[in-house]
Amino acid sequence: MASSSGTMDDGGAPRSFSRLSRAATMLEPADETPAVDSEQVPDSLAVIAPILRVANEVEMENPRVAYLCRFHAFEKAHRMDPTSSGRGVRQFKTYLLHRLEREEEHTKPILAKNDPREIQKYYQMFYEKNILEGQHTKKPEEMVKICQFATVLYDVLKTVVPEHKIDAETQRYARDVEEKRGQYEHYNILPLYVVGVKPAIMELPEIKASLQAIRDVDYLPMFQMPEGPRRPVNDIVEWLALRFGFQKGNAANQREHLILLLANMDVRSRNLQDNYELLDSSTVQELMEKIFKNYKLWCKYLHIPQNLDCPWGERRQQSQLLYTGLYLLIWGEASNIRFMPECICYIFHRMAYEMYETLYRNAQHVTGGTYISAASEESFLRDVVAPVYDVMRKEVRRNNGGKASHSEWRNYDDLNEYFWTKKCLKLGWPWDKEADFFVHSTVFKPKRRGMKQPVGKRKPKTNFVEVRTFWHLYRSFDRLWIFFTMTLQAMIIIAWNQSIYSRPPFDTNVVRDVLSIFITASIMNFWRAVLDILLLYNAWRNLKLSQMLRYLLKFVFATFWLVVLPITYSRAVPNPSGILRFLNSLGADWQRQPLYYYCVAIYLLPNVVGSVLFLFPYLKRSMERSNWRIIILIMWWSQPKQYVARGMHEDVFSLLKYTLFWITLLICKLAFSYYVEILPLIQPTQTIMNLRVSGYDWHEFFPNASHNIGVVIAIWAPIVLVYYMDTQIWYAIFATVVGGIYGAFSHLGEIRTLGILRARFESVPRAFSRRLVPYSKGETRPEEDDPLDKIKIAKFSQMWNEFILSLRNEDLISHREKDLLLVPYSSSDVSVVQWPPFLLASKIPIALDMAKDFTEAEDDELFRKIKYDDFMYFAVIECYQTLRDLLRDLLLDDEDKRLIWRICQEVETSIQQRRFLKEFNMTGLPPLSDELDKFLSLLMADYEDQQAYRLQIIKKLQDIMEIIIQDVMISGPEVLEIRRDERKQQRFEQVRIDLLRSSSWMEKVVRFHLLLTVKESAINVPVNIDARRRITFFANSLFMIMPSAPKVRNMLSFSVLTPYYKEPVLYSTEELNRENEDGITILFYLQKIYPDEWKNYEERIQDPKLGYADKDRSELDRQWVSYRGQTLARTVRGMMYYREALELQCFLDFADDNAIFEGYRAIDANHRDYRLLQERARALADLKFTYVVSCQVYGAQKKSSDSHERSIYNNILNLMRTYSSLRVAYIDEREEIVKDRIEKVHYSVLVKGGDKLDEEIYRIKLPGPPTQVGEGKPENQNHAIIFTRGEALQTIDMNQDNYFEEAFKMRNVLEEFQRPRHGGRRPTILGLREHIFTGSVSSLAWFMSNQETSFVTIGQRILASPLRVRFHYGHPDIFDRIFHITRGGISKASKTINLSEDIFAGYNSTLRRGYVTHHEYIQVGKGRDVGMNQISLFEAKVANGNGEQTLCRDVFRLGRRFDFYRMLSFYFTTVGFYFSSMVTVLTVYVFLYGRLYMVLSGLERRILGDPSVRQSNALEQALATQSFFQLGFLLVLPMVMETGLERGFGKAIGDFIVMQLQLASVFFTFQLGTKAHYYGRTILHGGSKYRATGRGFVVFHAKFADNYRMYSRSHFVKGLELLILLIVYDVYGHSYRGSTIYFFITFSMWYLVASWLFAPFVFNPSGFEWQKTVDDWADWKRWMGNRGGIGISPDKSWESWWNEEQEHLKYTNVRGRFLEIILCLRFFIYQYGIVYHLRISQNSKNILVYGLSWFVMLTALLVLKMVSMGRRKFGTDFQLMFRILKALLFLGFISVMTVLFVVCGLAVSDIFASILAFMPTGWAMILIFQAIRPCLQGVGIWSSVMELARAYEAIMGLAIFMPIVVLSWFPFVSEFQTRLLFNQAFSRGLQISMILAGNKEKSSSN
Repeated sequence: MASSSGTMDDGGAPRSFSRLSRAATMLEPADETPAVDSEQVPDSLAVIAPILRVANEVEMENPRVAYLCRFHAFEKAHRMDPTSSGRGVRQFKTYLLHRLEREEEHTKPILAKNDPREIQKYYQMFYEKNILEGQHTKKPEEMVKICQFATVLYDVLKTVVPEHKIDAETQRYARDVEEKRGQYEHYNILPLYVVGVKPAIMELPEIKASLQAIRDVDYLPMFQMPEGPRRPVNDIVEWLALRFGFQKGNAANQREHLILLLANMDVRSRNLQDNYELLDSSTVQELMEKIFKNYKLWCKYLHIPQNLDCPWGERRQQSQLLYTGLYLLIWGEASNIRFMPECICYIFHRMAYEMYETLYRNAQHVTGGTYISAASEESFLRDVVAPVYDVMRKEVRRNNGGKASHSEWRNYDDLNEYFWTKKCLKLGWPWDKEADFFVHSTVFKPKRRGMKQPVGKRKPKTNFVEVRTFWHLYRSFDRLWIFFTMTLQAMIIIAWNQSIYSRPPFDTNVVRDVLSIFITASIMNFWRAVLDILLLYNAWRNLKLSQMLRYLLKFVFATFWLVVLPITYSRAVPNPSGILRFLNSLGADWQRQPLYYYCVAIYLLPNVVGSVLFLFPYLKRSMERSNWRIIILIMWWSQPKQYVARGMHEDVFSLLKYTLFWITLLICKLAFSYYVEILPLIQPTQTIMNLRVSGYDWHEFFPNASHNIGVVIAIWAPIVLVYYMDTQIWYAIFATVVGGIYGAFSHLGEIRTLGILRARFESVPRAFSRRLVPYSKGETRPEEDDPLDKIKIAKFSQMWNEFILSLRNEDLISHREKDLLLVPYSSSDVSVVQWPPFLLASKIPIALDMAKDFTEAEDDELFRKIKYDDFMYFAVIECYQTLRDLLRDLLLDDEDKRLIWRICQEVETSIQQRRFLKEFNMTGLPPLSDELDKFLSLLMADYEDQQAYRLQIIKKLQDIMEIIIQDVMISGPEVLEIRRDERKQQRFEQVRIDLLRSSSWMEKVVRFHLLLTVKESAINVPVNIDARRRITFFANSLFMIMPSAPKVRNMLSFSVLTPYYKEPVLYSTEELNRENEDGITILFYLQKIYPDEWKNYEERIQDPKLGYADKDRSELDRQWVSYRGQTLARTVRGMMYYREALELQCFLDFADDNAIFEGYRAIDANHRDYRLLQERARALADLKFTYVVSCQVYGAQKKSSDSHERSIYNNILNLMRTYSSLRVAYIDEREEIVKDRIEKVHYSVLVKGGDKLDEEIYRIKLPGPPTQVGEGKPENQNHAIIFTRGEALQTIDMNQDNYFEEAFKMRNVLEEFQRPRHGGRRPTILGLREHIFTGSVSSLAWFMSNQETSFVTIGQRILASPLRVRFHYGHPDIFDRIFHITRGGISKASKTINLSEDIFAGYNSTLRRGYVTHHEYIQVGKGRDVGMNQISLFEAKVANGNGEQTLCRDVFRLGRRFDFYRMLSFYFTTVGFYFSSMVTVLTVYVFLYGRLYMVLSGLERRILGDPSVRQSNALEQALATQSFFQLGFLLVLPMVMETGLERGFGKAIGDFIVMQLQLASVFFTFQLGTKAHYYGRTILHGGSKYRATGRGFVVFHAKFADNYRMYSRSHFVKGLELLILLIVYDVYGHSYRGSTIYFFITFSMWYLVASWLFAPFVFNPSGFEWQKTVDDWADWKRWMGNRGGIGISPDKSWESWWNEEQEHLKYTNVRGRFLEIILCLRFFIYQYGIVYHLRISQNSKNILVYGLSWFVMLTALLVLKMVSMGRRKFGTDFQLMFRILKALLFLGFISVMTVLFVVCGLAVSDIFASILAFMPTGWAMILIFQAIRPCLQGVGIWSSVMELARAYEAIMGLAIFMPIVVLSWFPFVSEFQTRLLFNQAFSRGLQISMILAGNKEKSSSN
């Protein structure tokens, strides 16, 4: 160290390494590592990060001070962790040490001779320059950073300079900095403590009033701090934080939250008052009502007093704010407990009581006679939150990562519902840790291999148990199944009597028989009562006595009716026989009238009462919601005692709508079922039952079974399944029709083309004014708007132009199209409305031609023709007046101006006097137009030589004037008194060339030139399809029904929340240019997909006026590509349009007419009034809008050394720096030293963008890692929701986009929250429609886009009205934020069961008396999966989610508590759709297996061959309806309707035909299999998990092995099974071969098989390209042959994949294994049936034939096992022995086959038949072995099972692969497939074939 830097003259300690020996650091010299900046400090050393930030900032200005800062950081780090034990500390200190060694040599003091003086001088300079001067000029956020820097510098200074050596001036500066530091803190929206010049937002009266209210701390006791001094408080939030130990970050966050809530609510009651100082008394009361509504309901439910006592008088508002602030502080720090709203109610209940005791029960506190002790910070977290969090975390460990049964652990709902009973009051306060709620068994031991389970007695579930069984569907929707079963029974009875006995339906006997349906109802009700008890077994210990009694009594009553109804019915039947005779003997001969009728009447009495109450929903709703004990007692039987799902009945009008819908639907469905499905089958059934069967083709175990019951079951089973399923088909039809009608009445699609828009454009400004221009409460909106009202048109123009500019910035339109679409900004002297030029295009050339060729002498006819077209008239007037104004402005000489004036006067006079055609020559107009074109082009051209340019302008101007005077004006010189000998050069020589620099003047020139020169019609402007769609949708939405817009100050405030994990933010240059296997880059691909947008982009960045020349081209390319993908950058750009729209709306609200006429972008920012207007607009935008992106792992990415993670961090940081109002929340995991131990600590952190880095705003400590407790996405939302603001919250996924014109309508949408609906309810969730923007990539993407579009439009429309069962199906819905944060949040997060977390928000809202609506006048963009595998993963995820929903308590409660018709709506639009999909597939199985039974047993030939049966094809007719669902046609119906509604039915039918030609039905049939497989597996075995689908541009070839792994179990196995079924049926069956309907049925099944087996390859790019097929085969063989093991991923080895595929069986329960084995038994029927048809069996029906077949099967397996063992034992060392063994086996096989052929009569056909017989048997054995795997592993034969399975997999793979190989031989197949996949792209001029071949074209620009 140089002496100059370390002298002791000034008393400073030398800054040398002599005091810190290298040995002390325990470090050795290391290689140089990449630069580690202040953002990569190890967690345990986080406090030194600000020091290093300062060092980096001052590096350029004073390297020596930077060195001193780093030295101080090193010293501090060494003191904190001297042994370098923390993670990453050793490496970091090594790096810092090496850097300091270098800097010690190369840096010298600049300002002084030594370090002490150097740093003091620098500190003083820094203070004087930045703080002393800056406090009056700099923004608050800049002052925050400066004060932090000054504080750090002073800390460093104190380590360099001894305290007594610091000069007085430096100390004075430091004291001033310390004072100012409290005034300048990093803030989110409100700089609350800023002094000096305050930002505009702090000057808003509503903010001032709110701030004054919370700063009213009079009468509040002061605190005695633990350190000793007494401390006053600044506001009530600080008082609450000190009283209860809330964290400072939480207090700061909720302080701002509370102020903004108060301000926004208060201003709405003021009618835009600008000056007031106090909050309205009703504001706080209104906020309290919203926040505490759930708490009050909870108190009433538990019958406990509310702790919300507020004294009347001057302290009332303070008390109300204290309670409100307390709740918000509890909520803000509750972490995962936020998902448990009633737990929060309990915590608040206890703490509010404590607060009341503190304030009012101690007189000394009020008088100020004493001080209360402050709680330590974090005491609330430690003592209140952490214990409950620990309970959750222990319970989640029981979940075992989603593998354990739901019944074995308590989820969020179970823990929350504990607080629905008074038992929670026994938990005490503070928590009683010995209470039953907190005690757990925490010892974990292996229960079975790979699965640890807690040992000990588990806690019972609460109120509900999620057991994996399909019986949940029956239990939740029992009324549906009972109704359909009763109607089926009744229809069969009526049909039987009508067909067999010819009895009319109302015959006495028929009625008596029909009444037997109530016996069926009693049986089903009994089973429901049994299920209620059985499925609640694990919750039984937690039920209240009254609940137990209710379930038991229901069981008793169900049993009673189960006995009574059959007995009494037997008395009503004359001459009973069989079981009826026995029951008859039990009944008494009571009266002549059958007792059964009386019993039925009594049995139906509750239903009659329910039906009466159904007609009076208000009464029923009031009774169910009542907390009066007498009402509870009355309702006890019909309604379970629970806090939610009470009184969910709609108003009468809504009830009538959906009741009429379902009654009509059910009439159609039942009539169809009766006449098509049931009645035609009665006669054949009766015939079959009467036939005698003489023999069978196999060994029949029940040869004497009566009435051929097996055949009857085989025929009726698929019909019954179709009967239960086809309601889904009828729903699809009715929903399509009704949804279309509703859409038409909503004015959807009225403006669907640009032609219609041009025709109606004159009414658009008027509609805009009516819908989107706000009026104050005092203003009256005029009844009839003046269509030419200039101020309204001016306001419309501002918005329209911003819309068009946004299209230009997004490169959807070109510069020329922009100019054609814009309306002039600047005010003009033009007397007519200046419409966009695209409306006026070609009008002037047409008018010129019309005038030139006009032969009549009268002016009126010419003017009449011009005025006939309004736009032509406007164009003519505008051109004339614009030319006049341009010439006047351009000329300097007064004489020249006077001449222009006289010409104009002559024109106007001649028109008034109707002598225009006499005084002006129309043939001179075309030459004049040509000259004007040249003149205007010259004005718009760039120039270098100003003098030459001026002369060119003068020349052109003189030419124009000569044409006007000499050619156009007939007597021009005489009229204008110009001498003939006067030369034109003597005039018009003085022009103002400086005008060309005026943007407003040049706007006129450009517009005039367009009007004059655009000769073709602008019918194709804009060309881009997306731009057209947006323009027409926006214009159409203005004519739809929406609330009027409020002023910005009066609108509801709102936030947008986007959860983000690790998806793409912005594509990197490497990703853009990385070539795929075909040599294609993303950039090249997108240039071909969006050629017009790429061209517009290049035009934009090459425009010198836009300033892109200085920007990095690669960065611009990255943005262009990223804005076309599903990236976070695209989402953030879209959401920030909300802010842009708000600022424009503020301008339109507050600007005067002059400013509006001048234009939004043209106002002078230097003008004081306009500058204040801009500041006010930004302030109001901050007040009303907040955008938070929850980047869960942003903190880890910041610290990561991985280049990819760092690039994500930098991209997010750049987004924050680009958008100043963007906030990022993340979960920060740090290692901190706690009691000499390093522990992991977690925080919720909010940051914003700074100059170079992010700036931390709030940091709130968490009780533990939140995402380990629940599902990742909802936990990510939950931790960030505390940083959102406002009364509404929009949830946006990171694959979404937004548009400026739609953002402009946001305040209208938010007004929906203010509009009460029928019954006085206000909405709690507003549903918005989406536009799927990924439909243009491929045909698959188009199918998915259409399907999703129909779901989010017509689907959601019908759900919201009339059905009233719309929930929350993901984003972009808008939540009533206060409603939901007080009721559990915007999603549910329990592991696995809440996999589809979004819909549970809708369930929860409905269960808690919410109201969900849907609105289609606004839309948000959304991306969808575009590749086959992506789509399948998405469908699998949704099917898994629906499987879990089937088991959940929310669906159970909704299904039970909805009225019957609303329950039907709920079922068929949620889990019922997936169950119906599964039943559709199951119907195919049942039909084919039934036919297989009849064919192999010989019954088909003997029974169905009978002439009386053969003539009937009723079964096929009934099954035909199911085939439509199977083929996916019904999924297309809503698409056709919605496309027809919005784009025309011609277009819809065309799209439908094209979709079918592109094999859309193959795609939908394939996805049917996906839904059925994953839904069924989830309910049986579980295994649900989040499946990341990826959101990239998926147009690459998927390998065969990838497809096989993904679809093997879900499609291929099932497809091959159905294929074998169809083959066996076709080989051995003989009936109905001539039936057309039969052909359709079997064709649909063959179609399903082909779709399931080959759709992944048909929709796989280059799926039939020969070289790729060869590569796929090599990859497949390698994958099949690789051995598995620990660490081998499934995509590397078949064994690993096979083990992973069985994982669901590893964790399933005994019931799941048993069901799996039962299902496997179906495969044995092949062997049993086929062996009796072999010729070798010689028609023997002996059971020994089947036994011998098993002998053959086992012998074959034994031989294979011998070969396998021989290969392992002898294959290496005893090759000769192994060969001899194989030779002997081969000779034995030949000998046996010879004997069988010669002696036993074996035929060649028998060999093929044996394959069909034995292959399914082997597969069944494999499946059974998998189910009992633990047993087989113990025996030691598992390896043999694995080898057998490998052989089967190889055979299946080969069977699927061979057709692909054959098709790959033909090149045209690959070309056809490419055309099929990318037809949409071809229609837009793409060359996908070139892309896939890798023939890259080099664009001319490169």
